[in-house]
Amino acid sequence: MRYDVSIIGLYILDVLGRPVTKIPDRGNVEFIDEIRLTVAGTAGGTVVDAAKLGLKCLAVGAVGDDEKADFVIATLQKFGIDASAMQRLKGIPTSATILNVRPNGDRPALHVRGASDHFEVAPETYDQVFDAPIVHLGGTGLLKKLDGEPSRILLQEAKKRGRTVTFDLIAASAETIKIVAPLLPFIDYFMPSIEEAKDMSGQGSPEDCAKFYLDQGATCCVFTLGAEGAFYAHQDGTRLKVPAYDINVVDTTGCGDAFDAGFITALHRKMDPEQSVRFAQAAAALVATGLGSDAGIVSFEDTLAQMKKWRVKS
Repeated sequence: MRYDVSIIGLYILDVLGRPVTKIPDRGNVEFIDEIRLTVAGTAGGTVVDAAKLGLKCLAVGAVGDDEKADFVIATLQKFGIDASAMQRLKGIPTSATILNVRPNGDRPALHVRGASDHFEVAPETYDQVFDAPIVHLGGTGLLKKLDGEPSRILLQEAKKRGRTVTFDLIAASAETIKIVAPLLPFIDYFMPSIEEAKDMSGQGSPEDCAKFYLDQGATCCVFTLGAEGAFYAHQDGTRLKVPAYDINVVDTTGCGDAFDAGFITALHRKMDPEQSVRFAQAAAALVATGLGSDAGIVSFEDTLAQMKKWRVKS
């Protein structure tokens, strides 16, 4: 196969500034320490981090025909990612977010939906899109044209071709379960945050949330629990709660995307479940130590070294 992973879905340009304590009145100016541009989104952030972790990646998504698209494509190519499956849509802006990162790491956002609302995967592209043993769909909930039945058809085809499917979403609510539930039988690793898992299922604990999704067909649930770590539940009966690393958090933007990239890398490297979760947490923790969705991640070897060096929370 040409790629280690094919990463499909939400591609965004993030404009981040920190630390932001207030928005200035009238036309006044507040001075901050740092501004960055990054490729982000539940697919974009994941593919950049996966490439930095050493995987050969295909990016599958959509951008507009503006200057933001130029930056997104150039950045993907800079990290050695194959961007030939990225669609450039005329007359539509690239999806983008302005993030005002507070001193405590919170990040209120202003978002333009843009090209990701118009993205779809045509059957004639399947041979390239599925030319990887792992297929990740990221961004369900903000993929207006792909959400729902088109995503079910896409993931069904991935499983028909024998691919391992990983999945994450964004901006989930109680209503989102309507578009997620039909996908679950085709998902090997279902990886939302615990807040999203609770909102969609109506359940109160990681264990109960996992039972809800496993009963509907998912093979494995891997929930990020923020400062509490992560929870892993497989159809084979394996249950793991892995504590978070003890780090100084700068910005939580893209931590979930980095977790996805770390877990996908662990699957590629054939790590066992506990090592896979720990490695994914290390990737997420590195991102949390800097500004933006790819901050902190240098390489697979560096992430592995950090994983072994950091203490976990007691």
